[in-house]
Amino acid sequence: MKVLILCTGNSCRSQMAHGFLQSFNSDLEVHSAGTKPADIVNPKAIEVMKEVGVDISNHRPKSVEIYLNDEWDYVITVCGGANESCPMFTGNVKHRLHIGFDDPSDAIGADEFVMSEFRRVRDEIKEKFKEIFL
Repeated sequence: MKVLILCTGNSCRSQMAHGFLQSFNSDLEVHSAGTKPADIVNPKAIEVMKEVGVDISNHRPKSVEIYLNDEWDYVITVCGGANESCPMFTGNVKHRLHIGFDDPSDAIGADEFVMSEFRRVRDEIKEKFKEIFL
């Protein structure tokens, strides 16, 4: 099964979902991408995933453009708030899903609070993707 997870920056939520799906089932072919990919995966996303035994430190943000001609079993958008526009994928897709999550990289405040937001979103992503793919 081929799964593409989309977000805007492909630096946080989509990367965490990508990491969880790969950890759930190594037979899944999982990719993630963004419409405006960041330069790097958010270091805090890498850190909180490592806390639960999932290593995404080798992941790199990619543009959705490289996947447009591929066929997908699932394309899942993970953008959250009303101020954020989710990418539209027009390729050959069997199932399109939207599962919105807050962007923890928008959290402002003490480092302790920011990290708690990354953990909260990480845990929400894990639970939602478990419901679908386990």
